[in-house]
Amino acid sequence: MKIALDAMGGDFAPEAAIVGARQALDLLPDIELILVGNKDKIHDLLKENNLDKNPRVEVVHAEHTVEMSDASTSAIRGKKNSSITVAATLVSEGRAEAVVSAGHTGAAVAATKVRMRLLPGVDRPAIATIMPSQSGPFVMLDAGANLESDAENLVQFAVMGEVFAKIALGIQNPRIGVISVGEEDVKGNDLTKRVFKILSSMPINFIGNVEGKVLFQKYADVVVCDGFVGNVVLKSVESMAKATMFWIKEAFSRNPFRMTGALLAKEAFKELKEIGDYEEYGGAPLLGVNGLCIIGHGSSSPKAFKNAIRVASQFIKLRLNERLSERLEETGALISKLKKNSGANNGD
Repeated sequence: MKIALDAMGGDFAPEAAIVGARQALDLLPDIELILVGNKDKIHDLLKENNLDKNPRVEVVHAEHTVEMSDASTSAIRGKKNSSITVAATLVSEGRAEAVVSAGHTGAAVAATKVRMRLLPGVDRPAIATIMPSQSGPFVMLDAGANLESDAENLVQFAVMGEVFAKIALGIQNPRIGVISVGEEDVKGNDLTKRVFKILSSMPINFIGNVEGKVLFQKYADVVVCDGFVGNVVLKSVESMAKATMFWIKEAFSRNPFRMTGALLAKEAFKELKEIGDYEEYGGAPLLGVNGLCIIGHGSSSPKAFKNAIRVASQFIKLRLNERLSERLEETGALISKLKKNSGANNGD
């Protein structure tokens, strides 16, 4: 299987991407990589990592890189020859089965939507993130692909999240919930109320609204929201995790007795850190595009790149997109009908 890697995307690219690619090739003997980036800038790194003559590696030149300060549309307008756009084009042409990038998220979404198109039955793609909880991981989507979404979009996210939870978490009948400010169907804004009504009539295991106070108790296996809410939740959790580790270190370093206790609990702290370690997950899939796309953390290390490539290879083998398409086809007409009824009942 061939995977296109955006070698220029990420805070520590291209070095982290190239080293991670080498580690992935060592780990996964059944993959081939297409490294997309500026050949002049990655030439020495390829030689240092013995990838310049590796038969499982192809290098495709891309003149530009979408910087974090660029607009998302740069990938399809101002920088049409950017590494993420070229990588997405390789998938659309059938030269690769997946694209992996830790660069500009908005650019990755824009490039894949335009070059790879969307799956039938999908109006907007969604980033599906695996989140930790007290009793095991759950899936949250959208984690930032769209700042605004309508009811039908969120219902499509729920359907895609259901399939993803079955594949990624091994849950046969995932519990689906909507992030809102109260459990009752009358709580929330106009968007969440409409989504609640539609999902209540869908052939899925819908359990209702999920409040923030129970989100990390794994009240649901899949929670849906628009990308604005999802991205705020995701980054708030990352920030709180860092702050908590800081507070723990501060508390244990106040006297020698506590420092001794910290040494004794070293392995426990290591396990705690690994629970929400994005490097282990590698990246999150952008569900709904016609071809696999794995979006990594902007601060991805070689380990994170390696695992993002591993995740891409796993989803290729598990036929993620094919299974998404099958489920979307089953529910597409029903979603449209229920949304129309919901809009009529709300006076639209």
